[in-house]
Amino acid sequence: MLKAHRVVTFLRLLLVSAFAFLVLFQIAILPGTIWHQAREEPDMAHLRWPILVVSDLVILCMQVVIVCTWKLLTMVQEDRIFSDESFAWVDAIVAAVGAAWVVVFGSFVFVAVRADDPGFPVLLMAVLLGGAVLGLLMVVLRALLRQATTLRTDMEAVI
Repeated sequence: MLKAHRVVTFLRLLLVSAFAFLVLFQIAILPGTIWHQAREEPDMAHLRWPILVVSDLVILCMQVVIVCTWKLLTMVQEDRIFSDESFAWVDAIVAAVGAAWVVVFGSFVFVAVRADDPGFPVLLMAVLLGGAVLGLLMVVLRALLRQATTLRTDMEAVI
C-alpha cells in the first residue's frame, strides 16, 4: 500500500500542475493569443469569440475530469473506491469527455466545411478519435468497476 500511496501523491501533484496550467491557459494565454491572431488576420476576427467559447468549454471539461479524478484518488486512499459513490464521479468523467467530444465534433464540422487546406481538420479528426477512445475506455472501466464492486460486496457478505 505504501507504493500506491506514493503513486497517488505523485499523481495528485501532476493533477494540481495540470489544473493550474489549464487555468493559466484559460485566463491569460488563450485570450491573448486569440486577440493577437484577430489583429494579424482581420478577416478572421469575427471568429475570436466562438473560438474562445469553444476552447473554454473544452478546457472546462478537462478541469471537471481532473476534479473527478482527484475525488476518485481520495476514495482509493480511503479504501472506498468500490462503493456506489464512486460511480457518480466516473459518470461525471464520462459526461465531461462526451461533452468535450460533442464540442470538438461541432468545431470539426464547422472547420471542415470551410477549410481550404486539410491540416486543421485532420488535427481535429485526431482529437475526435482520441476523445472517442478515451470516452469508450472510461465506459469499459466503469463496467469493470461495477463488476469489482459487486464481487467485493458478495465477498463481504460471505465473510
